[in-house]
Amino acid sequence: MTSFTRIDRTALEGLSARTTLPALSLIAVQLAWAYVLWTQRRKTRAHLSQLDDHMLRDIGLTPREADMEARKPFWRP
Repeated sequence: MTSFTRIDRTALEGLSARTTLPALSLIAVQLAWAYVLWTQRRKTRAHLSQLDDHMLRDIGLTPREADMEARKPFWRP
């Protein structure tokens, strides 16, 4: 599985914002965008759960806040 770059995300955002796409294509783009977003959240939260207290302080989070965020399901913002 490859990670999406900022350019890929921007392209998907642009496509999902277009209203001239056929309905089925628009649904496919929206599903692809949801997959990218959910994958990013899952990976970010997994990495967050592995940070030590020093690294958490560097990003301005307490261990409790990091734990609460890491426990969220990937579909919740």
